[in-house]
Amino acid sequence: MTLSPPSPTADTDQIRQKVDTLLEDFLHTQENSADLPELDLFIGLLRDHLAAGGKRIRPLMCITGWYTATDQEPPPLIYRAAASLELFHAFALIHDDIMDDSATRRGRPTAHRALAALHAHHPDPDTFGINAAILLGDLAFGWSYDLLHATSTDAGNLTATWPVLNALRTETLIGQYLDLHAAGQPTPDATLPWRVIRYKTAKYTIERPLHLGASLAGADPDLLTTLTAYALPLGEAFQLRDDLLGVFGDPQHTGKSTLEDLRDGKHTVLIATALARATPAQQHLLLSHLGTPQLTPTAATAIRDVLEATGARDIVEQMIRDRCHRALEALQHAPVQPQAKTHLQQMARRLTDRIS
Repeated sequence: MTLSPPSPTADTDQIRQKVDTLLEDFLHTQENSADLPELDLFIGLLRDHLAAGGKRIRPLMCITGWYTATDQEPPPLIYRAAASLELFHAFALIHDDIMDDSATRRGRPTAHRALAALHAHHPDPDTFGINAAILLGDLAFGWSYDLLHATSTDAGNLTATWPVLNALRTETLIGQYLDLHAAGQPTPDATLPWRVIRYKTAKYTIERPLHLGASLAGADPDLLTTLTAYALPLGEAFQLRDDLLGVFGDPQHTGKSTLEDLRDGKHTVLIATALARATPAQQHLLLSHLGTPQLTPTAATAIRDVLEATGARDIVEQMIRDRCHRALEALQHAPVQPQAKTHLQQMARRLTDRIS
């Protein structure tokens, strides 16, 4: 299939549609090439996951990364690379939801909950759902590489992607490990949550996708350094916004309960900041309720009141503004193609000032 590439300032819906078309074509090919009736279930679940929405940030960053280095239209490989990142993201979210025991993702049941419901007559449907979802995530992970290697004609060009993809994979998994390690143990020390943000979000969501697209375009080390200077503060701001939305957001927009992060006892920069500024009574309230699986809405409201009273919410908002400013500053005199620079500026504002 031939894709006419959009400019980096094109409407993001157009870019998303092109990436989604590649994903659907790939799943359709897998569906027709394997004589495995059971595969239909997994492909259906992946389709549902992809159709549920998502911002397609990593594909957008990958395509924009290409345009930072050149004004030439990207070859099909760049779109496959972008789409492969979305399949990798599907794997990461499916497994993340299992580890967090999340009930919903983008307003729909998570994969392990959906699989449990589909096998309600199994002797242990919950365990079955978890185990089957692990396999589903594994399949998405493997297919993310298969999609990238859809043809053998790009073997030489793919050489530039391996260091970036290997770094992305390793950093993401380490970030998830750190997140698991920190959960349920909130403290006033924000060192660990900042490391989680760096590896699980800033590098994974912004830096490495930009590097992937730019590397495929033959970017030099100076450009990659510039993209890092933009990506890391923006990625931090993006995750800080996520942390605020996880506690104060509207579930109708986020597709996620505002109780989950509190029930999990997520050790975020928001929580660490509140604990560092709290009175002894406020600290006691936070530590008594955070990480309580049966946390009530009333107790959650009490936690939110402390987050506001300590100034933690306002401080995190200022952190977001400061990091967005740093990301934009990094672009001012950057050796980036003008159209891509404009798009990166727009993306910085869009990703940090959002309600979902």
